[in-house]
Amino acid sequence: MKNPIKRINRIFESRIRLGIMSILVVNRSADFNSLKEQLQLTDGNLASHLKALELKKMISVSKRFIGRKPNTSYQITKKGSDAFNDHLDALEKLINNTQ
Repeated sequence: MKNPIKRINRIFESRIRLGIMSILVVNRSADFNSLKEQLQLTDGNLASHLKALELKKMISVSKRFIGRKPNTSYQITKKGSDAFNDHLDALEKLINNTQ
């Protein structure tokens, strides 16, 4: 049997990134302010984690204006969805094997 810990993706080890990805898996898209509110983070903290996920192509970014206000939203990519599901599967296998 494969070692499930090897399938745990380091990009998701942060609880904040885990939270971001969990929200995006369920909602497919979320804007910066709703992520900030749901996760109770500062602008800078959230922005740095979003940037890390974006650089790994786990999420994509859309910028637009709503009226005169800028709005930035984030979507999970196919690569991100596959990687996150694999990560969750590895965690589940690890939990089930240790009980």
